[in-house]
Amino acid sequence: MSTTNDSTEPRRKRRFGRKNKPLRDPNNPGRWQQFKQVWSMTRKHDPAAVWWMLLAALAVLVVGLLVGLWLNMVIYVMVISVPLAILAAVFILARRAEQAAFSQIEGQPGATAAVMGTLKRTWYYDQEPVAAEAGGKVRGMRDLHNAAMVFRAVGRPGVVLLNEGPKAAAKRLVESERKKVARIVGTEVPVHVLRIGRDEDEVPLSKVVKTMKKLDKSITKEEAVVVHKRLKAISATAKPPLPAGVDPRKARMDRRALRGR
Repeated sequence: MSTTNDSTEPRRKRRFGRKNKPLRDPNNPGRWQQFKQVWSMTRKHDPAAVWWMLLAALAVLVVGLLVGLWLNMVIYVMVISVPLAILAAVFILARRAEQAAFSQIEGQPGATAAVMGTLKRTWYYDQEPVAAEAGGKVRGMRDLHNAAMVFRAVGRPGVVLLNEGPKAAAKRLVESERKKVARIVGTEVPVHVLRIGRDEDEVPLSKVVKTMKKLDKSITKEEAVVVHKRLKAISATAKPPLPAGVDPRKARMDRRALRGR
């Protein structure tokens, strides 16, 4: 006796092939999308970067051709030179993109914190300013365009204090912080002061890291760790005079600006 299925529910069709991929998070694009965004942003704000990339790639290919002719192995050397030329072009793109990104955030409150994020592991720093002073009522980061801030980094050159904002207020604030740091670390650890800006006696945002690296080495890596921990412990007990209602952790590099949006 045969049985029949009278169910009216539609049968599910089996799907063959690869499974459905999960939707990609728009806030976390893949590497190719990130490369396209960086490329678009760099070409928009620095059109000369394209020519520098081509020049770097061409220089590598010419050197490879000359070496190949000298060794009588042109094809072999050129095969090696092509990926090296691409690598040189990408290196130039990364450097020009970094400069373009810094030029976009220059002048914004807390831009120094974004630059210090590019320091190597031999440096120890705080994302938040160790001291800040703003005139008038401050409600958020948008109201800090006239605020003076001091950021601190510790490395083998010693302690580096970076100040931004109105010159008079920043100078007074960083001098007070310099005296406080000098009392804590003693005379054996140098305390350097850098003023961020575009004037003659100031350091541009794109050259901050380079300037810090050029400072003379005065202490060891182990001593730098000890100094950083000591300053961190004392700062935890005495909070800096930050403006009320401000979250300095939000003073970071604008990722949308970095992607060219």
